[in-house]
Order: sequence, then C-alpha cells, then structure tokens
Amino acid sequence: MAETNKPLLIKRYASRRLYNTETSDYVTLEDIAAFIREGREVQIVDLKSGDDLTRQYLLQIIAEHESRGENVLPVDVLTDLVRSYTSQAASVVPQFLQASFEMLRDGQSKAMENMGKANPMAAMPGFEAMRAQQEAFFKAMTGGMIPGARGADQDGGDDLDEIKTQLAALQDKLSKMGK
Repeated sequence: MAETNKPLLIKRYASRRLYNTETSDYVTLEDIAAFIREGREVQIVDLKSGDDLTRQYLLQIIAEHESRGENVLPVDVLTDLVRSYTSQAASVVPQFLQASFEMLRDGQSKAMENMGKANPMAAMPGFEAMRAQQEAFFKAMTGGMIPGARGADQDGGDDLDEIKTQLAALQDKLSKMGK
C-alpha cells in the first residue's frame, strides 16, 4: 500500500495526459479531485521539464467545478481575488486565505467531535438520526475534508436510504409523543 503522507506524484506527458505513478495508469482531473477529497496531497509535474504544475491543475479543477454550476466561490470573492493580483494586497491574501480555511476545518472538526461526546440531548429520541444527518451535511459541504468525520457512509458514498429510514423513525416517534 502506498504511503499516504507522501504526495501522490502525477506526471504530465507531452500529450498532456496525466499519469499516476502509484498505480501506473492514466488519470483525469476528476480522478485527481477525488484523491484530494479523500485527503491525499498531490503533486503534478511536467515529465520533460520537471516543472511543478500542481497549482495550475488545482485551479483548473476549481474552474471546471464552478463552470458546471457547483458554485462555492461567490462572484464577490472571485472579483476580490482578481483585484488582489493587481494590488499590494497580493502579499497578504494567500496567508489570509490559508488561515481562514484552517479555521474552518478546525471549527468543523471540533463541531463533529462535540456531537460524539456525552450530551444531555443524546437521550432525546431520534438524536442519533439527527447527528447522522448533521455529519452528512458537514461532509457534503466540505467535500469530505473533515478529518475523522464518519458521515452517512464510511465509504464516502451517500447512504440516503439509511437517513430516510432514520428520519421516518424520528417523525414516527415525534408523532407518538404529540398524542
């Protein structure tokens, strides 16, 4: 098994095809995005020149998702990013963005941890179903980036049927409580 703390090396050939050096096969941008969502670091290098192309391919992945209507970045943020390339703020923006995303990840991780701790609400009927839905929501909102989040399904897929069953059970319990 590959060492996961080491970046996954992807080589770009002159034909612009991307080659996964761990599995010895060609990959697409969507495959690379999936590796990243799974928590892997990637490094994309040009085979001939050795240039690191990681940034340009990550930006391309973001642009493709945005063009498909998977809008995460508001127009105002994109506009400010463009402005930062032409101003003195460019030196501050990368550190600010990095710190902001670290705070977001830490906050979401703590929220997920707190959901699992002893909680007086845990005795409430349907609490587990509600907690599972919250975990699935956090996982969906972050693309699975929350370390240790169980989510709706350990394999990374959406276990919608289980959530529907839990929701139906919760609704049934609530309707019996109202009688």
